[in-house]
Amino acid sequence: MNHRAPWWLPGGNAQTIWPALFSAPRADAMPAYRRERWTTPDGDFVDVDHLPGPPDAPWLVLFHGLESSSASRYAVAFALAARARGWRFSVPHFRGCSGEPNLAPRSYHSGDFEEIGWMLSRLRAAAGAPLLAAGVSLGGNALLRFAEEAGNSAATVVRAVAAVSAPLDLAAAGAAIDRGFNRLVYARMFLRSMKPRALAALARHPGLFDRERLVAARMLRDFDDCFTAPLHGFSGVDDYWRRASAKPHLNTIRVPTLVLNARNDPFVPGWSLPTRDAVGPHVTLWQPAEGGHVGFATGAFPGHVHAMPAAVCDWLAAAA
Repeated sequence: MNHRAPWWLPGGNAQTIWPALFSAPRADAMPAYRRERWTTPDGDFVDVDHLPGPPDAPWLVLFHGLESSSASRYAVAFALAARARGWRFSVPHFRGCSGEPNLAPRSYHSGDFEEIGWMLSRLRAAAGAPLLAAGVSLGGNALLRFAEEAGNSAATVVRAVAAVSAPLDLAAAGAAIDRGFNRLVYARMFLRSMKPRALAALARHPGLFDRERLVAARMLRDFDDCFTAPLHGFSGVDDYWRRASAKPHLNTIRVPTLVLNARNDPFVPGWSLPTRDAVGPHVTLWQPAEGGHVGFATGAFPGHVHAMPAAVCDWLAAAA
C-alpha cells in the first residue's frame, strides 16, 4: 500500500485524529449487524457482531483496537469492503467493549492470543469457506501473537491474517503515548474510559487491584502496571509489554501475514518497526511514510477511510 495523505491533512497527529472523527463512513453508513452472544470457557461472555453472507463465501474476522468496537469508522469501512466483495464479516468484541460490563475479573490485553485463538476456532467451526482475519492496533498485535504462538497450526484456522497499526513493540509504543502531546490527548482519552471500567470491575470483585493507585494513574504505563498486567498473569508492566509484544516473534509465523504500519504513527515510532530481515518469509511489511494511527484518509475534504480496508482485503484475498 503506497499511501499518500491528502495535502490538507499534514502530519501524523492530524492523520490520526481527523479520520477517526470526521472522515467517511459516517455512523449512518453502519451496516445492520446481527449480534450473537458467546459464553466463554471461564463462564463470561463476549458479543460478536455479524454481517451475513453466502454460506460458501470467504469470512473476514476483524479484531478491534483498544476501547473500540464494531461501530468505529475503520470497522464500518472494513464491513463495507467485505460486503462489496460478497464476503461474510464478523467483529468479536473483546470483553467489556460491546456496551455491557463483562462478568469475570479478567479484561483484555495486547497479547491476548488465547482469546483470539478461541474466537477464531469457534468461527472456523461454523465457516464453510476460507477464514481471513484482520486486527487493528491492539487487536492487530494480539492477532499476530496468535499466529506466532500457533505456528504451523495457524493455517488450519485462518488462511491469511493482517495487522494494521499494531503496536509491535509495546515498550516503545507505551513510552510514545505517555509523552508530550500524546500523553495530553491520547493517553488521557483512553484513561477516561478505561478507569471507570476498571473501577466498575473492582466494585464487582473487591480486592482485585489497588484502587488508589489506579485513580492516581496519569499514564498508560501506570494503568497497565496496576490493572492490565496483574489481572492477566504478568508480574508487572515491563513483563507484560515484553511478553505481549509481537515484534520479537515475527520470524515464527507460518501463515501469510500482512503487517501495515505508517511510519508517522504517533503511537508506534517508526524506528521501532521491524525490518525485512527481522521477519519470516510468510510476513509482508507495508510501511508507508504517512497515514497516522489507523487513519489512512484519502480523497477530497473531509476525506474517507475506505482505501486502507480495501487494500487490506485485496491483499488477504490474493494471499488466500
